[in-house]
Amino acid sequence: MKTKPSSIPQRQPQNILVTGGGGFLGGAIVRRLVQRGDRVASFSRGFYPELETIGVRQICGDLADGGAVDNACRNIDLVYHVAARTGVWGPYDVYFKTNVAGTENILSACRNHHVPRLVYTGSPSVVFNGRDMEGVDERAPYPDHYPAHYPQTKALAEQAVRRATGPDLKTIILRPHLIWGPGDNALVPRIIARAHRLVRVGDGRNRVDTVYIDNAAEAHIQAADRLRENPLLSGKVYFISQDDPVPLWDMVDAILNAGGLPPVRRSVSKRTAWLMGLLLESVYRLLQVSAEPLMTRFVAEELATSHWFDIGAAKRDLGYRPTVGTAEGLRRLAAWLRENK
Repeated sequence: MKTKPSSIPQRQPQNILVTGGGGFLGGAIVRRLVQRGDRVASFSRGFYPELETIGVRQICGDLADGGAVDNACRNIDLVYHVAARTGVWGPYDVYFKTNVAGTENILSACRNHHVPRLVYTGSPSVVFNGRDMEGVDERAPYPDHYPAHYPQTKALAEQAVRRATGPDLKTIILRPHLIWGPGDNALVPRIIARAHRLVRVGDGRNRVDTVYIDNAAEAHIQAADRLRENPLLSGKVYFISQDDPVPLWDMVDAILNAGGLPPVRRSVSKRTAWLMGLLLESVYRLLQVSAEPLMTRFVAEELATSHWFDIGAAKRDLGYRPTVGTAEGLRRLAAWLRENK
């Protein structure tokens, strides 16, 4: 008896470029793409042996180098533009070259080589106005002023992506908030390294969104898949989170606990921290100190305010649901930290 052929179409592998494929989020996206059979290239400034072992083609280059970016986008079906200059301190031109000029280079290369789809990793900080943001959605406007170069340049890059969206380039912008989990090379190490110097800013009641790394990576995969199925989603922006806002300082204490460290005990008011940040920024600029100050105005505002978002649009349009809860994520983080001491 002959087997009836399946009527379900087989998914065809794609040629995919991930910028920042050696990073925390980029690497998680790359691994998922490889697991499902796509042909993946990573564009990063460095070489990562762990990517080589799973068959990822690595292209070393700088996003500010238009020629290198253009070559990387040849014969590509989809770009995940994840790479960015992060942090809260440094010269404006450094942030601009990577976040704005780099994104414009990606967009230009996509047009030159007829890349049909792009998923851009943005940041909720582009709409942060220094005040509490509770349950806001994608209609929140860009503020008139930014106290740090990172959110300002990410906003400019996001706007460039939105302008470039059209019949020949379909785009989706994701704004994941405070990504954390095993393998984190930014948020978690920063908290743990400063454990004995941390001071609560504000009254401790402000709630924030976070997102576990697996959920953030899966949101990117889902966004690209839904964009391919429904081009009408092109040009849209989506907040991504655990859908479970928590008191910020409870989350900090939970991460410290995962690392076997005590909770934060000391506290200062938002105003005190903000004035301290203003003073330190002024002194560091005057003395041309390149190291990051212990406090900045942007950090003081972030640490003392609520910023959590309505992810209803991502649920509706992308089918996004966080599959790893915060408690389970913290358990996995603790295990990873124990193994990597």
